[in-house]
Amino acid sequence: MSDLKNRLHEELAIKNACQVEGINADPAIFEGAGLGDKYQEQIQTLFDYNLHNHTGVVLPVCFYTPGGLRVGYRWNDRSPYKLRREGNQFILYHERKELFPVTLKKRPKYYSLKTSDGANMNQVATHNGEGAIFVSYSNECFLKETGHDCKYCNINYTHDTYGEEHGVSWKYPRQIGETAAVAYQEGAKHITISGGFIPERREIDYYFDVAEAIQEHTGLQDFNGTAVIGAPLDLGILERYKDAGYRTIAMNLEIWDKHIFNSVCPGKVIHCGGWEHWVKALERAAVVFGHGRVRSNFVGGMETKKSTLEGVKYLASQGVIAYAGSWIPNLGSEYEGHRSPLPEWHLDVAYKIVDIFRSAGFTYEQLYDSSASADGIWNDIYKIEEERLPVFKGEPSAV
Repeated sequence: MSDLKNRLHEELAIKNACQVEGINADPAIFEGAGLGDKYQEQIQTLFDYNLHNHTGVVLPVCFYTPGGLRVGYRWNDRSPYKLRREGNQFILYHERKELFPVTLKKRPKYYSLKTSDGANMNQVATHNGEGAIFVSYSNECFLKETGHDCKYCNINYTHDTYGEEHGVSWKYPRQIGETAAVAYQEGAKHITISGGFIPERREIDYYFDVAEAIQEHTGLQDFNGTAVIGAPLDLGILERYKDAGYRTIAMNLEIWDKHIFNSVCPGKVIHCGGWEHWVKALERAAVVFGHGRVRSNFVGGMETKKSTLEGVKYLASQGVIAYAGSWIPNLGSEYEGHRSPLPEWHLDVAYKIVDIFRSAGFTYEQLYDSSASADGIWNDIYKIEEERLPVFKGEPSAV
């Protein structure tokens, strides 16, 4: 068993590197491979993590390693990690060295269905694997109008570049409820609702309407939903989100160093009370929702490793699960063309974060419930060490 775990940790290091560096592949290799039919295609939701414009180009959402680790596909033709098609098989290489064959993710059945008003369900809620679905209800971020966008963010660029034909459009509560109902019938068990920055009062009303629609169409009072919101100025509002039916809540602080935060996230300073208030909101949310039922996110690589880990450790001590996803200098953001730290930097952070999580008593189930997807590096470390992957039972990966 230790040999298997060692191999999976090696695959995890490759996965991490692919997430940081991206994947180098000619999009033509996917022609005739069944993307958008047999295998799941990318749908634009919130941000675009590819490093090239792909209007009119169909790309896979992810692929799986032989051990069953899910690797998100981020196109970068300068990456040393290359995907090649050999017959009907896709093979991952590092430079000229063959690493292993990979498997594309099967397309969910609901991706071919429409809501009662004619919206494509695959553009209402994307499937992030292991029963996690994600709704980007809008790429409307009013920070653009004030010139206070977060500097690493390309949410408005994604909206302007890809538009409604790629699924970047407003999602109505009924559409979400109908799509969630079908997805849950197919095995989904967690839904995240997220979107761009909108005025606080409008945000509250919308999230409540969405919760009500999901409950109505799924028949579930507890639908295991995560509401991703801006830190409310009135902290008493947090209890109303729980009363509405959300099991978990997320407020992404992004940066622990308050001076960098003030510079990089000016809109969150102006409209959400600043760094101190954001931390207070997370602390209060943990009281309302409970230990391990609140999530925050850091942009891994935007500040020093020491600072990020200090933030993760402090928030964990308050019952808040804080991740540090690898920073991708997105197209259209003010940091386009910059460089994220090396893959080894990000992998070391991930293992150290898991040590903090374990010390805080966070379970895998809590990580799953608070995440938009179950494929974070920290999730994978839990799955390897706790033998949760299908490969441990001799079963094929659930792709």
